[in-house]
Amino acid sequence: MEIIQITENKEQYMDLLLIADEQENMIKKYLDRGDLFVLYDDDLKTVAVVTKENDDTYEIKNIATYGKYRGKGYGSSMIKYVIQHYKNQCKVIIVGTGENEKILSFYKNLGFTYSHTIKDFFTDNYDHVMIEDGVQLKDMIYLKMGV
Repeated sequence: MEIIQITENKEQYMDLLLIADEQENMIKKYLDRGDLFVLYDDDLKTVAVVTKENDDTYEIKNIATYGKYRGKGYGSSMIKYVIQHYKNQCKVIIVGTGENEKILSFYKNLGFTYSHTIKDFFTDNYDHVMIEDGVQLKDMIYLKMGV
């Protein structure tokens, strides 16, 4: 398994980025200013985009694993890599997600705790209704981890 940072032609990973963020123009808002990491284990499995929000905080804006590789630890490996990579550059790493208990549990199991909620984020910022596991996403739930 190898994780590498991509600095050019980031949009070539758009198909995988769209798994975690369904709207391309939303991804383009952070892709250029973010650090893109890709995880290979024989072939591409997982991507993550991390942005600097201020001197103390980095945000995981996007993390996605191809469906057929989920549940094999690639997402967890990527999160752990990101934490190690930024631990001397910030005090806090945050991640925002929808109101999906499975995903919230994933982050909480890695040591993230609740930070705050942005009401109506998905309904205000996306041009279509966002559905995850049969539930419409409305609010963005932010979790944080001190590093």
